[in-house]
Amino acid sequence: MNRTEFITVTAIILFAVFVLGWLASWIIHRLFRSSPASMTDLDHLAEKLHDTEKQRDDALTALRERETALNARLTEAEGELQVAMEGLRESRTEVEELRDYIEKRLARR
Repeated sequence: MNRTEFITVTAIILFAVFVLGWLASWIIHRLFRSSPASMTDLDHLAEKLHDTEKQRDDALTALRERETALNARLTEAEGELQVAMEGLRESRTEVEELRDYIEKRLARR
């Protein structure tokens, strides 16, 4: 085999491999290519996903606002409870003082 024959055979083999590769690529794209209908479905699903994520974000924001409001109300209620408990303590002390005073007055008679 001389040099010219070797180059010719190599060129034919390379061309055949190129044609086989192109043919395989064409067949794969032909089999797995997405149709316009499936692309429309994918677009619709993407839009629904986006809307759902927006609704989720809105719900989380509303939840955080509600939690903040409830925490504020709880803090206010705890403050009012402390004031009421202090007032009750003072009332009990005053009642005890009045009882002692009444008992002393009655004991003097």
